[in-house]
Amino acid sequence: MSHEMDLSFLETPEILQVIFPVAYSPFLLGNYFNNGPSDAKIQPVEVDRNINIYCGFWVNSKDSPSILYFHGNGETVAGHEWIAPFYNRLGINLFVADYRGYGSSDGKPTVSNMLNDAHVILSSFQATIRDEGFMESIFLMGRSLGSLPAIELAFHHQDEINGLIIESGSANNLRRLWEHIGANERKSLLKEDNIFLNKVKIRQVNKPTLIVHGEYDQILPVAEGHELYQNSGAKDKKLLIIPQADHNDVMIVDQDLYFKTIGEFVRTYS
Repeated sequence: MSHEMDLSFLETPEILQVIFPVAYSPFLLGNYFNNGPSDAKIQPVEVDRNINIYCGFWVNSKDSPSILYFHGNGETVAGHEWIAPFYNRLGINLFVADYRGYGSSDGKPTVSNMLNDAHVILSSFQATIRDEGFMESIFLMGRSLGSLPAIELAFHHQDEINGLIIESGSANNLRRLWEHIGANERKSLLKEDNIFLNKVKIRQVNKPTLIVHGEYDQILPVAEGHELYQNSGAKDKKLLIIPQADHNDVMIVDQDLYFKTIGEFVRTYS
């Protein structure tokens, strides 16, 4: 459903530990990441038989637009307790999804099931919006690894969303890991028409798009943000480079600029 190539070559223990450290790394403190947010509505989404993804929904009001947010690989829903109020103060509802094996969610994540699960999560969130009488204005947002499921959904469901926001995202998915995969798989990934790649999918997304990136991002260089912007098929698109920011402090280095830009984008296209 979500991609045309076999991604099983990304499912070796060494690669999975890098992509999804919270679920696979033996060096992380599991109890810390298993804590759930205390101030959000917790919504389980059954993505497979006996596999639930637990999402957090921070509500401003039913008359507000909503963001469906996919976080980075070292984060969980619980870690967004301090971030969600910024969105609520902008008049935005924030719905944050975990991945399998993250927080209280069941199972173990792979790139394939992360992309497939995103479709189920979107459908469940749309049902919540509709059934509970929320404003039907949904934006997709993905940070870092979360750029993959966010762009995946925008590619397949753009008629159902108002806009797309990518922060510290990747144009060339998992590029840091390419040297660790076989020559045939690497050759396939490098094809300019490989629909697995964010930069290829985003060419066909014409909904309003905001790309945010740190000037000195050492994990996903700022060139990745520029490449996403250049490949975006949206007529209404904006690129925000946060001066002096690295990968994990984009929303902190210039907090006012970061949230002002997101707030104006959502208000404009709600």
